[in-house]
Amino acid sequence: MGAGIAEVCAKAGSDVLVLETRREFADAAAARIEKSIGRGVVKGKISQEDADAANARVRVTLDIEEFADRDLVIEAAPEIEELKHDIFGRLDAIVKPEGILATNTSSIPVIKIAAATERPDRVVGVHFFNPVPVMPLVEVISTLMTSPETADAVTDYAKNTLGKTTVQAGDRSGFIVNALLIPYLCQAIRMFDSGYASAEDIDAAMKGGCGYPMGPLTLLDTVGLDVALAAAESLYAEFAEPHFAPPALLRRMVDAGRLGRKTGRGFYDYS
Repeated sequence: MGAGIAEVCAKAGSDVLVLETRREFADAAAARIEKSIGRGVVKGKISQEDADAANARVRVTLDIEEFADRDLVIEAAPEIEELKHDIFGRLDAIVKPEGILATNTSSIPVIKIAAATERPDRVVGVHFFNPVPVMPLVEVISTLMTSPETADAVTDYAKNTLGKTTVQAGDRSGFIVNALLIPYLCQAIRMFDSGYASAEDIDAAMKGGCGYPMGPLTLLDTVGLDVALAAAESLYAEFAEPHFAPPALLRRMVDAGRLGRKTGRGFYDYS
């Protein structure tokens, strides 16, 4: 997600600084961004000249102090509340006072992250979807403390600079998309686990019967079962409604390291 966000911002003309924690991660991030932009050249979506210019706008660093002059910082760390809380506390002490701190969280209430800062009015949720260069939507989430100016600035950037479609969402776990999507995915897991239908038939039914481009179990493998579990846990903690509760099979698959495409096996085998 971080690489995708950096790519779309760089291609839109922004000066992009990417933070990584280790040199090998930094090298991998730079290579991932360059490779993705290169695919656009091959497909004729961007000229080589524009691709070179976009790559030149991206710099990867290991030093968080370099973020002092940033106008907008978008955090895309794993869905671990304590981790995001720590990152925002550190950023708050470094980034200039007028800088906006945004989180790409998919399910954690943004105010919980904003509480780590002394500028909750400058904290906002900016939820991109994967793969970022392809998916058109961005959810903009305002907390009870987010100023209208902050929300307007981020919405304007996402819409008019990045060319995304934006929707405004309240600060509730899951926002709009995941609050509707996660129960659907969990029900698909329960149906599969019960033996009611095979993974292939569940996916084929939702593609052919509902017109979805991807079945729910394939989507889970694509998103990552660990990401889906974190989202379900956050929603259940927020609302305590049974349809948000993570299925036992989802937990066991994450325990087993079967996270989907990124590990080579989830509901399907990609090895």
